[in-house]
Amino acid sequence: MTEQKYEKILVPVDGSKSAEKALMKAIDIVKRNGGHLDILNVIDLKQFSSSFGGIMDLSGDIIYQTFEDVQEYLDELENTVKENGVDDVAVHARYGSPKTIIANDFVNDHKIQLIVMGSTGLNVVERMLVGSVTDYVVRTAKCDVIIAK
Repeated sequence: MTEQKYEKILVPVDGSKSAEKALMKAIDIVKRNGGHLDILNVIDLKQFSSSFGGIMDLSGDIIYQTFEDVQEYLDELENTVKENGVDDVAVHARYGSPKTIIANDFVNDHKIQLIVMGSTGLNVVERMLVGSVTDYVVRTAKCDVIIAK
């Protein structure tokens, strides 16, 4: 039996501890495989708007500030990856549905071979109402998925 070599690895992040554990696991995998690491944050504007009870329209300033905050977070994670000995890393921010972007769009666009993600990023109520992003990715992604616990 030959060992699977993953050269293109994706870690979706959402600011949770679970996602950051997944990032550390992915760093180890990238080091062993000599691969490339993509770090992705998906900004779900529908979820963002509903967090305020739908009473707030998302202005350009709010969207811009959200993107700036996400980019700052991704830059910090990129530095962490480089400090841990991986230089072949890229960070990405996208708007849309985290489920479909992670499981389908990004995987196809970047020819991802492995997704490493946290077991949960949503709170219990959100998970019951909208379903877990992790569950969706595990069921529908065309590549291997590792769940970091």
